[in-house]
Amino acid sequence: MVLGFGTITFNLDHCHSLKEKRKVIKSVIARIRNVYNAAVAEVDLNDVHQRAVIGFAIVGNDRRKVNSNMDKLIQFAENLSLAEIIDTQMEIITI
Repeated sequence: MVLGFGTITFNLDHCHSLKEKRKVIKSVIARIRNVYNAAVAEVDLNDVHQRAVIGFAIVGNDRRKVNSNMDKLIQFAENLSLAEIIDTQMEIITI
């Protein structure tokens, strides 16, 4: 079993309240879940309205496929143009 997981950090300069931030992040999370069938959640900076960190995880049996899906997931999040990505981290482990 291969587990790929990571984080994406977003800059949300256009958000001036936590309500605006939640709207954007919930949209990003829902779209990623629908397209990639990945586990996705906001994992850090919950009380900061101009930054957000989401975590994601993908499980599979082929390391190359998991890596490819993670790269596509990050590219998809960037192409949504709902928020600027300022950092990404990912790791793949074989269990």
